[in-house]
Amino acid sequence: MVERVLAVRGPRSLLRQIREVMSAGGPAQGRLDKVVRIIANSMVAEVCSIYLRRASGEMELFATEGLDPSAVHVTRLRTGEGLVGEILRLGRPLNLSDAPLHPSFSYRPETGEDPFHAFLGVPLLRGGRPIGALVVQNRTARIYGEEEVEDLQTVAMVIAEIVASGELVGLAELKDVELAPHRPERLKGVRFAEGLALGKAVLHDTPVAPEKLLADDAALEEVRLRDNLEKLRAQIDEMLEGHHVVGVSYEVLETYRMFAHDRGWTRGLEEAVRSGLTAEAAVERVRSEHRARLGQARDAYLRERLHDFEDLADRLLRVLAGETPGSRKLPDDAILIARNLGPAELLEYDRTKLKGLLLEEGSAASHAAIVARALGIPCVGRLQGLRDRVSEGDPVVVDGETGEAYLRPRADVVESFQARAAVRAGRRAEFARLRDTPAITQDGDKISLLMNAGLAVDLDNLEETGAEGIGLFRTEFQFMVAEEMPRLDAQTALYTRVLDAAGGRPVIFRTLDLGGDKVLPYMQAEREDNPALGWRAVRMGLDRPALLRLQLRALISAARGRELHVMFPLVATVEEFRTARALVDQELAWAHRRGRASPSSLRVGAMIEAPALIWHLDALLPMTDFVSVGTNDLMQYLFAADRGNARVSDRYDCLSPPALRVLKTIGDACRDTGTPVSVCGEIAGRSLEAFALIALGFDRLSMPPAGIGPVKRMVLSTDREAAIRGMAPLLKSGGGSVRNEIETLARKLNVAL
Repeated sequence: MVERVLAVRGPRSLLRQIREVMSAGGPAQGRLDKVVRIIANSMVAEVCSIYLRRASGEMELFATEGLDPSAVHVTRLRTGEGLVGEILRLGRPLNLSDAPLHPSFSYRPETGEDPFHAFLGVPLLRGGRPIGALVVQNRTARIYGEEEVEDLQTVAMVIAEIVASGELVGLAELKDVELAPHRPERLKGVRFAEGLALGKAVLHDTPVAPEKLLADDAALEEVRLRDNLEKLRAQIDEMLEGHHVVGVSYEVLETYRMFAHDRGWTRGLEEAVRSGLTAEAAVERVRSEHRARLGQARDAYLRERLHDFEDLADRLLRVLAGETPGSRKLPDDAILIARNLGPAELLEYDRTKLKGLLLEEGSAASHAAIVARALGIPCVGRLQGLRDRVSEGDPVVVDGETGEAYLRPRADVVESFQARAAVRAGRRAEFARLRDTPAITQDGDKISLLMNAGLAVDLDNLEETGAEGIGLFRTEFQFMVAEEMPRLDAQTALYTRVLDAAGGRPVIFRTLDLGGDKVLPYMQAEREDNPALGWRAVRMGLDRPALLRLQLRALISAARGRELHVMFPLVATVEEFRTARALVDQELAWAHRRGRASPSSLRVGAMIEAPALIWHLDALLPMTDFVSVGTNDLMQYLFAADRGNARVSDRYDCLSPPALRVLKTIGDACRDTGTPVSVCGEIAGRSLEAFALIALGFDRLSMPPAGIGPVKRMVLSTDREAAIRGMAPLLKSGGGSVRNEIETLARKLNVAL
C-alpha cells in the first residue's frame, strides 16, 4: 500500500512541475528542455526525449535530456523508421530491455545513444492520432515496471494536449507539425443519396473537450468518476427499458451496458484518475489508447468494439459535463460527420442548414439514408476512418454522384465542384420546366409519377416536383420524432394537413410500420434476435388493435368527404389482410353510428413485401382495392440479405433475373385481376431501375421527391414497346445481374438516363 501511495504521489508531483514550467516565461525551446529534464529526474532515467511528427510524416527530435543536444531538430526518422516509428505504428508503449537488439532499431550516431540499452517509449496521442512520442532510456538493461509505463503514459497525454494548445511550444514553431489532419484527402465510399454539397464539418455528438487536465484532489476525483459512471449505467438501463430510445437497436444498447460495466475499461479510468488526471482527461486518455490499439485491427469485430467504446466515452463525457442529449445548433452550410445515424437522429438537425451527410458505416437501404434522400440531403457512407481524418470546422465536399468525400479540398477540387453544381442546377431547371408536363412515353403510354413522404416538410415538394400525388406516406415518422404517443387530435391534424396540401391528388397512407430498427422512445420493446423478421408493421398493429384503430379513426376523421387510401405494411398472409381490413370496417361503422363525417370513398390496400404473398396473389388481390410493391423489404427478404448490414446489402442486385421475374409475376397478376399496382421502393426513383420497371409493365411509380424530375425525363424519351421487347430475353438470363445489359438497351433506345 505504501509503495502505491508513493507511486501516485510521484506522477502528481511531476505533473505539477510541468504545469509550473508551462506557466513560466522564456523561450519555447528552453521550456521544452526543462520538461524533458524534469521527466528524466522523476523517472530516474538517464535519457528523456520528445519527438514530434512533421506534416511530411517524419518524426523530429524536438528536445532531449541525455542525448547529444546538437541532434535536436537535426535527427529525423522517416515514417515507420526506428523504434519511434514502431511506437507510432503500434499506437502503444514499447518497453525493451535491450533496444539495439530490436529489429526496428535505427542507429543515429549524432544522438550519442550508444551506451543506452533499456528503452521505454509511449505515443503522444491527440484524438487517437499519434502526433509524436515520449521516450526514456537507461544504460542498464531492464524492463520498466507497469507503474512506470502508466506514469509515462499519463505524462504523455498531458504533454500532447499542451503541445497542441501552444502552451509549451508556440504554435508558430509548430506550423509544420501535424497536430491534426490538415492535408487534402479524398475518401472513396458508397453513394447513399445523390447530390453535391460543400460546407463545414460538424461532428455528430462531439464529445465535450476537457478544459482541466489535472485534478486538485485525486481521491475526490475518483469519487466523482464513480458517481458519474453510476449515472451513465443508470441512463443505459433506462434506455434498455424503452424510455429514451429513438432509432437505436436494443442490441447496441445491450452492448453499451456490457461495456459500461466492463472491468478493464473502468479500471483504466480509475487508474488514470489516481495518477492525477481529471475524470474527463482520464476518459480521453483511455479513449486514445483504444483508438490507437483497436483502430488498426483487421478483425471487423475488434473494430466494432472500438466504436462501442467511442460511443460510451462520448456519453460519459456528457454525463460528467451535466449535459443531456438533444438537438444541436448548426452553422450555415453544415456537413454532418458521423459513424452512423438513425432516422430520428438525423431529423433532430435543422434541415435548412444541413447541406450534406458523411458516414463511416451504414447502407444505402438504411433508414437514415432513406430519410436523407427524402430530405434531398447528399449522403456518402462507408468512409473508413472518417472520424479520425476530419476535425470540426474543416471544409468538406460531399460528392453524392461518385460516392466520394473530399476533406480540406484543394482549390481546383472546389472549382470543379462548383462547375458540376452549376450543371446540376441547370438540370434542376430543366426538371422544373418539365414539372407540368405529363409523363407519357414516346409511344403514348401514361406513367403516373408519385412521391414518397413522411414529414410535414415534405408536402412543399408536391408543387415543386409536379408529382401527381403521394404514393406512400410513412405515418410512423410522426411517432418517431415525438416525445410521447401522438394523441387522436394530433394524428388527425397531420393527416388533414397532408390531404389539404395534396389538393385532391391521391394520398396513400401506410399505417404504422414500427418495430425492427424503428423503435419508439415511449413504448416498451422486447429484444429480438432478428428484428427485421420479428414483431413489426401490421403484426404489431394486429396484436395491439387499440393502437391501429386509433390511427384508422384519425385517418377516417381527417378525410371528411374526401377519398381515403389506407395501406397495410408487411402483410405476409391473406388472413392478416382480412383481419386488418375488418378493423377499417369497424372504425368506419363507428364513425357512421355517431354521425361523424366520413370519406367519400375508402380504398384499402396491401404492401407486397413478404415473398410468401407472391404465391397467394390469386387469393389476396380480389380482396384488395390496390397493392403497392415495397421493393426495399421485398428484396432483402428475397435474397436473405439484411439491407442495413453493409457486409451483405450490396451482394444482390434488384436488376437481376430473380428480382425482375418476381416483379413481373406481381405486375402480370395485377393486370389479370384489374388491381391497381404501384412500386414505391427506392428503385422507383432511379432512372435506370425505373426504366426496367416500365419495361416490366408497371405504370405507377412512387419515389423520393428528387427522383421525379430525372424519371420523368427518362419516361418522355422511352419507347415502351421497344423496351418491353428488349427486356424479355434478359429475364431468361442464367447469369447474375443484368444491369449492364439493361443500361446498354436504354442507350440503344436513346433513353435519357
